[in-house]
Amino acid sequence: MILILVGYMASGKSTIGRILAEKLNYDFLDLDDYIEEQEQNSIKTIFQIKGEIYFRKVETKYLRELLDSESNLILSLGGGTPCYSNNMDLILKADNVKSVYLKASIPTLVNRLKGEKGKRPLVAHIETDEELTEFIGKHLFERSPFYSQANIVLPTDNKTTSEIIEELNLKLL
Repeated sequence: MILILVGYMASGKSTIGRILAEKLNYDFLDLDDYIEEQEQNSIKTIFQIKGEIYFRKVETKYLRELLDSESNLILSLGGGTPCYSNNMDLILKADNVKSVYLKASIPTLVNRLKGEKGKRPLVAHIETDEELTEFIGKHLFERSPFYSQANIVLPTDNKTTSEIIEELNLKLL
């Protein structure tokens, strides 16, 4: 089975994915890391040199490749992946695949991202909490219709990592 984690940046996809993969004895893969490995370039460099259109094309190519995988895998997607190139349709129509939307509220995401701006190029330029709130709110407004199509929608606000994993385990049974 392939379990796909979708959600906004800092929603916990990589953290939850790694821990859950260990518990279930699945492989864990971050799609962005996989793209960097296959393209032998960082996402940032791919965007700078070849542009977003090229990136979105290879993103879909590698997503398709991984959806055809026979192994037990937990796959964490980039925040924008479900929103482009009919990727969410590919996920929903794939055999032996379940998708989970780790749904965090705007205040939760602002709290998590304001301390990580250096590691997150998309928000590195944003100076105030108000601007960050507006930026995230706009993105979530655009992306939520895609995220919400996931097989499981799991609100994560005010929950520990252990509680999220426990709840997810119950929903997967």
